[in-house]
Amino acid sequence: MTPHDWKAGRGVVLAVGAMVLLRLIGAAVTPLTFDEAYYWTWSKHLAGGYYDHPPMVALVIRLGTMFAGDTQLGVRLASVLLALPMSWAVYRATEILFGSALIAGRATLLLNATLMVAVGTLIVTPDAPLMVASSFVLFCLAKVLQTGRGPWWLAVGAAVGAALLSKYTALLFGVGILAWLLAVPKLRSWLRSPWPYAGGVVAFAVFAPVIAWNAQHQWVSFIKQFGRARVDGLTLRFLVELIPAQFGFATPLVFILGAMGLIVLMRRGPGDAPARALVNALFWPIVLYFVWHSLHSRVEANWLGPVYPTFAIAAALALDGQWNARNRRTVEFCARWAVPGAVALLIVLMVQANTGWFTGYRRDPSVKHVGVGWRELAAAIEVERQRVGASCVLGSDYGTVGWLTFYLPPGTCVQQRSQRIRWVNMTEPDPALLQGRLLYVDEVRPDGPAALKPLFVRVEKLIELPRRRGPLVIETYEIDLLEGAKGGALDRSPPPELGGPPD
Repeated sequence: MTPHDWKAGRGVVLAVGAMVLLRLIGAAVTPLTFDEAYYWTWSKHLAGGYYDHPPMVALVIRLGTMFAGDTQLGVRLASVLLALPMSWAVYRATEILFGSALIAGRATLLLNATLMVAVGTLIVTPDAPLMVASSFVLFCLAKVLQTGRGPWWLAVGAAVGAALLSKYTALLFGVGILAWLLAVPKLRSWLRSPWPYAGGVVAFAVFAPVIAWNAQHQWVSFIKQFGRARVDGLTLRFLVELIPAQFGFATPLVFILGAMGLIVLMRRGPGDAPARALVNALFWPIVLYFVWHSLHSRVEANWLGPVYPTFAIAAALALDGQWNARNRRTVEFCARWAVPGAVALLIVLMVQANTGWFTGYRRDPSVKHVGVGWRELAAAIEVERQRVGASCVLGSDYGTVGWLTFYLPPGTCVQQRSQRIRWVNMTEPDPALLQGRLLYVDEVRPDGPAALKPLFVRVEKLIELPRRRGPLVIETYEIDLLEGAKGGALDRSPPPELGGPPD
């Protein structure tokens, strides 16, 4: 490595460190989203699987709370710090594949500039560990290419297994790896070697706890997630949503660079054919699958997280393309402003989510998801609970229950009345807590808790409480007193995947 490379590498480390520090500040001050609060409850009851996802997100949260406690920062700490190993893996993979510390540094910075990474690690979801595992799949395959040594396939298998522990989307890596081996003639000999298959065994072994959990629970998680692939009709509506969403999640300047970098890869740009083929093989199968999915169902923007390491490499390669004068100016402008623009955008989003300043305190998409106002709302609910002597608080949905569990005093009995499959790994509440007075918390609805009135001897409205962000009332909750459950306080119907009523 030349002195110039050392200096550039040090600059990348400092820049990534600064971005991670900014995310840690945001993690500490921003209230949890309802999904984060829900996943935090998983971390208190670790298991081989859960109704919604494999267990990696629970392990990540558990690791953070071991160091920073059951706080907003504790829930997110490990997720934010995962950007460090992810950045290292992308840097090293790019350096191996394209032989340039400069391109590697660009790819690392552009990856961290995306909102997919910035928000996707600050707000802890299964996508954060999935993106890290994706980066290590890329790195280990780059080592296979560089060294030609079979044992690196075991590392590939471990990385794919870790990705599968994060999200079932990682199954598509198998398609990408096979496509890579078939597309590059000199790599086809690996198909006659035991090493790739041994790597597959490693991936299966790492993923085995999820399979075992599903086998014990009627395959419910597999049925739920793989059921999304069912085609009930075709439409372009969701595809029209998908492209602008990725434009935003990549940030506009990185998206432009990435799109132009994909063109560079097709034009036989930097690196040899196997290196370019690897980037394409880990990018296109996942993208094409979700494009197909969008023709019949909505694709959430974060679902494309596993392609962002390779997309960042493509973005870094855009500067090495052969462009006309106009496109060259576009590439250079995007490269110059991508990182500072992304940092400024993240700061604006953090301030907006917490205060609403930039929209004049009006409603925006973040208000329903981020738990601003829940600390105050939970304090008011606790006052009502103590006033009436309620032994347990029931919530109407998993998000409300997650927030209640996190923001009410530790040890408070909180349960979701329905969808009990979501809590199958948790310890069942003491039956005595469900036989006394109960509070029921739900958003105010025109008919109130009408469905509960035939199920309890007494259903009495106590109070309506608002959740606020500054002067904005985000939503209003009705607090009801329940007494005398006629058939049990909790609805233990099976989930829809197992023949129960729809959600």
